[in-house]
Amino acid sequence: MSLNIRRVRPGEAGLVLAFIRELAEYEKLSHEVDATEAMIGDALFGERPQLHCAIAEWNGEPVGFAVWFVNFSTFSGRHGIYLEDLYVRPSHRGRGLGKELLVYLAKECVDNGWSRLQWAVLDWNAPSIAFYKSLGAVMMDDWTLCRVTGPALTRLAGSAI
Repeated sequence: MSLNIRRVRPGEAGLVLAFIRELAEYEKLSHEVDATEAMIGDALFGERPQLHCAIAEWNGEPVGFAVWFVNFSTFSGRHGIYLEDLYVRPSHRGRGLGKELLVYLAKECVDNGWSRLQWAVLDWNAPSIAFYKSLGAVMMDDWTLCRVTGPALTRLAGSAI
């Protein structure tokens, strides 16, 4: 059996969207997926792509992915990676594929001189939390993730002095 981690290729936006939908279903968030194949394709391969994706293949079959973008730490003065999504199909879990995707991203950070790899995890997802801790991840309990979307985003955008 063989594992290959590679960058997503043009024409694979549909594959990435399929993984996004599978992840959303697992997280009970399918109702939040508005993305289209065209939107994902543009984000990955448009004129100024800001999104990156690695595909995990098992014996040539795509079975998982990691989607990330480059962020910046003002405290370290260096860039890093924010991992937006990490997913391995249930049929292929327990083979180290999730770890290998994180290893791939950690190497990307180290190779570029970036200071950190960071992501969020749902607080009910105990198996993932335990997995991340086993890799040395620190849960940032002192921090709360904030988000403004939809009508609240529109209101905020229109509330300038």
